[in-house]
Amino acid sequence: MISAVVLTRNEEKNIGDCLESLKWCDEIVVIDDFSEDKTVEEIKNLKIKSQKLNSKVKILERHLIGDYAAQRNYGLSIAKGEWIFFVDSDERVSPSLREEIIQLSNNPINQYDGFYIKRRDFIWGRELRYGETANIKLLRLARKNIGEWRGKVHEVWNVKGETGELKNPLLHYPHQTISEFLREINYYSDLRSKELYDSGIKSNFLSIVIYTKGKFIINYFIKLGFLDGIPGLVLALLMSFHSFLARGKLWNLWQRK
Repeated sequence: MISAVVLTRNEEKNIGDCLESLKWCDEIVVIDDFSEDKTVEEIKNLKIKSQKLNSKVKILERHLIGDYAAQRNYGLSIAKGEWIFFVDSDERVSPSLREEIIQLSNNPINQYDGFYIKRRDFIWGRELRYGETANIKLLRLARKNIGEWRGKVHEVWNVKGETGELKNPLLHYPHQTISEFLREINYYSDLRSKELYDSGIKSNFLSIVIYTKGKFIINYFIKLGFLDGIPGLVLALLMSFHSFLARGKLWNLWQRK
């Protein structure tokens, strides 16, 4: 049995396509951080329109409170499947990935307890083949009760057993407008700066400059982000801006202490 766990907040534009790509799962647990848009309404409408989704989708509301690991671990505790598959609202499961997961989960002699999955990013109508997102691999599929998520932001799933890697990618359609991207950067830099502050890490003029410039140089030049054209340039600049905000907000937190 495969259970999908999906975290949501204000994802009315994405949640439909995401859930449609998960119809093949035995159970779909949606944990909503009290969305202020029509996310939950969209899910309920999908359940009404699709008998298959109606019988599989479970909607739960729980405050995130800036802790993604806790939210995902809550999903782990609720999901009933032998295998748990974490998918974000702006991600889609391709048919090839679906078939690969089904075959692996049905294999009684499968030696692995978890699997890393490659992710392909599509932004503003173009696939990004270089830069920061080019070689992302995420541990998103694992047996239940084999590990837990850690980290309030940029969280990781610490699986105790042996892990492998799937061949087929997860498709990712993040921040499809610049304004949406900026809102997300502001939100995640808040969480990141608080996480660093709670860990006792400090920031100063030099660290702000180094992280900001270093991020751009690595993503745009060393990781060849310039080969993705204008989208690659915009992505490198905005991710550099994220580093600037996170370190700047961290400095501000220490000043207010």
